[in-house]
Amino acid sequence: MKNLNVFGYPLFIVFMAALPLGLDARWQEVAISFLVFSVVALSQDIVLGKCGIFNMGQALFFGMGAYCTAILNNEYGWSLLSTIPVAILIPALFGILLAGPIMHLRGDYLLVTTIGFNIVFVQAVQNNLGGVTGGPNGIFGLDSLSLFGHEFTDQVAVYYFAFAVMLLTLWIMRNLEHSKAGRALHYLRLDPLAAESIGINTRLYKIFAFGLGAGIAGLAGTVFVAQFTAVSPEGFGFMQSVLFFSIVIVGGSSVPGIFLGVFVMFVLPEVFSPLATWRYFIFGFAMIAAMILRPRGIWPAKFGNIPKFLIKESNHGG
Repeated sequence: MKNLNVFGYPLFIVFMAALPLGLDARWQEVAISFLVFSVVALSQDIVLGKCGIFNMGQALFFGMGAYCTAILNNEYGWSLLSTIPVAILIPALFGILLAGPIMHLRGDYLLVTTIGFNIVFVQAVQNNLGGVTGGPNGIFGLDSLSLFGHEFTDQVAVYYFAFAVMLLTLWIMRNLEHSKAGRALHYLRLDPLAAESIGINTRLYKIFAFGLGAGIAGLAGTVFVAQFTAVSPEGFGFMQSVLFFSIVIVGGSSVPGIFLGVFVMFVLPEVFSPLATWRYFIFGFAMIAAMILRPRGIWPAKFGNIPKFLIKESNHGG
C-alpha cells in the first residue's frame, strides 16, 4: 500500500467527518486532540521520516504557533482564524533559522541540540518573554473560534476546523510525496552521500524539510488554542516532543502508521483512564512489544520508484 492511500479512501473521510456527531462532549474533545496531534506527528514525519533528520524538538514549533495565536488574540484582538498566517510563518522562519547552523550535525548530536532548543523555548515562555506569554500560568480566556463575526462555541465546530487542517496537511504531504522535493528527501533519508553524489543539495532540502514541518506544526498550534481557548508552557515541553518522535518511529513513517501511533499514544490511554497511572505502565510495555515484533514500525513506509542502489535499511530501523 502506498503511504498516502489513506487520503484517497472515501470511507475514511466520511467516517472522520461523521465521527463527532455520535460522541459526547468528552470524546469529542479526545477526537479533536487526535486530529491536532496527528497533524503535529505528520509534520514530524516530514523531518524525521521523509528526511531522516533526528529532530526531537517538534513541540517547540507546535508551541510557537499556539503562542503566536494566543498573543495576537490576547494583546491585539485578532480573531483566531486571522492569526493563521502568522502562526505558520513565524515557526517556519524560526525552523529555517535554527536549521541553518545545525544541519552539519549528525545523529545524537543533532538530537541533543533540538532537545536544547525545545527546553529554551519552554523556559522563555515560563519567564514571561516580552511580558506577553503569561509566565508559568500561560494565557487564558482567549476568544472562541469565530468567522464573519459569528462565534462557534461548541466543540463540533472546533472538530471540523481541526478536520479541515488535517485534510490540508494530508494534501500537502500527498503533493510532497509525488514532487521533486519529496523524491529528494527520500534519497536523502536513505543515503545522504549517495544523494549528494547525484546532484541533490542536501543542505537545502534539510532546511526545506525543517521549515515545512515547523510551519505545519505551527498551524496545529492554532487549532490547539481554538480547542482550549488557553495556552500554557507545559503543553509543549520535551516529553511532548518525545511522543511525536516515538509516533513516527513506532508508526513506521507512513500516514496510516502515524494515525495508528497517535491513536495508541493519545486515544488508547483515555480508554483505560479508570486505571489511572497504570495505563502508562501498560502503554510502555505496548511500545516495547511493538518495536520487538515490528522493528520497522506498525505500518512501514514504502518508497515507491526509488533507484535500487539507494534503498537500504536506515540507521534507526526504518
